[in-house]
Amino acid sequence: MFKHILLAVDLDQKDSWGKALPTSVEYAKAFGSTLHIMTVVPNFGSSIVSSFFPKDHEEQMMEGANKALHKFVDDNIPDDIKVQHIIGHGNAYEEILRISEKIKTDVIIMGAHRPRMEDYLLGPNAARVVRHAKCSVLVVRD
Repeated sequence: MFKHILLAVDLDQKDSWGKALPTSVEYAKAFGSTLHIMTVVPNFGSSIVSSFFPKDHEEQMMEGANKALHKFVDDNIPDDIKVQHIIGHGNAYEEILRISEKIKTDVIIMGAHRPRMEDYLLGPNAARVVRHAKCSVLVVRD
């Protein structure tokens, strides 16, 4: 049923994957799926902000995220599951949607926290992914 599962995680926030990770592992085992595990490095946007960082800060951040994601997978995903590591760069929900379409995922699995007041004004990433995804989305609450 699900050949390609996209699990979006924030490596610095366990509540983004604490319950979503075991769920995605169960799905991948049950369906013999490839588990695409993704994290997103934020884009600092304007040139004024980026001028405060060293020239190659984005490359360093991408390399650091790649190493951290590989360690995360080694520590948390059983060896019998086929995994693809994906590092996005930019806005989290936009990158999740872009990658999902690119690899033609059957389901996106994400963790979500209980909404805070600012989430109602700005909209959390999970809500935006649910609204705009072209595939099924499973939101696992912590």
